[in-house]
Amino acid sequence: MQWQKESGRCVLMKNEIYIVGMGPGREEMMTGEAIYVLEQADVIVGYTTYLKLLGQRFQGKELLDTPMRQEEERCRLCFQEAEKGKRVALVCSGDAGIYGLASLMYEIGREYPETELFVIAGITAASSGAAALGAPLNHDFCVVSLSDLLTPWEKIEKRLEAAAAGDFVIVIYNPSSHKRKDYLMRACNILLRSIEEERICGYVENIGREGTMAAICTLKQLKEREVNMFTTVFIGSSGSENINGKFVTRRGYKIEKNIDICRDN
Repeated sequence: MQWQKESGRCVLMKNEIYIVGMGPGREEMMTGEAIYVLEQADVIVGYTTYLKLLGQRFQGKELLDTPMRQEEERCRLCFQEAEKGKRVALVCSGDAGIYGLASLMYEIGREYPETELFVIAGITAASSGAAALGAPLNHDFCVVSLSDLLTPWEKIEKRLEAAAAGDFVIVIYNPSSHKRKDYLMRACNILLRSIEEERICGYVENIGREGTMAAICTLKQLKEREVNMFTTVFIGSSGSENINGKFVTRRGYKIEKNIDICRDN
C-alpha cells in the first residue's frame, strides 16, 4: 500500500490483499477507509452472506464467495487471485482482527512471501452493540466466544469463571446456534456461581441490520432467553446499572450535583 501525498489517499498495489472489516453490514457503519479499499479492489472475496450485505454499490466488482465452514478455502482463493495480479479485498463482518480471518490469512500467508497483507479496521459487535444498549463498556471488559468449533468448551468455561472473578463486564459472541441452543444457558449457570441473579445484562440481535433489537434484563432472566448466532450478549460488572432504561457501566467519576459553573468576571 502506497501513500499518495497529493490526494491524501493510499493507493492499492498489485500483489496485495486487504482484509477488510465491514462492520455490522450497513454501508453507513463502514469506515471511509474500508469503502475506499473496496472501491479500488479488482475482486472482493467473502462469505456469501457478507457479499450480499454489501448492497448494490459493489455489485459491479468481481465477487467470489464461499459458504460457511470454508474459511481456509476462502483465504487461499484470495492469494490465488492476488498472484494473477489483481487487487484483492477479503471482507469480514465486524472487525477482521476480532474473531475474523486476519490471523488465518497471516498464517497461510507464510506460503506466499511475495504477497503483502493489510488489515482494514471495522466496527466490531462489542462496540456497535454497546451503543445500542447505552454505555455498558465504559470500564474494563472482556470478550468471550461460546463457539466450541475451534476452542474446547472446558477452556471457554475457565475463561468465563476468570472473567466473573475479575469483575469484568463480559461481552459474549456466538451465544447460540442450531447445534448449540443451550450454550448461553450453560454460560449463565457458570456465571451464577459467583454473580448475583439480579446483575444487569443486555443483548442485541441483528446489530446494524434490518430487524435490530436491543433488550435489557437480569442475569436470571438472560438464562431463559432464546438468542441466535446474530446476537451479542452483555453481562454487567458490579459497577453496571440501569439508568433510564439504558445499560450503563460507571467509569468512576465523582459527580458533584448542581454545580454552578457560571462565575462573575
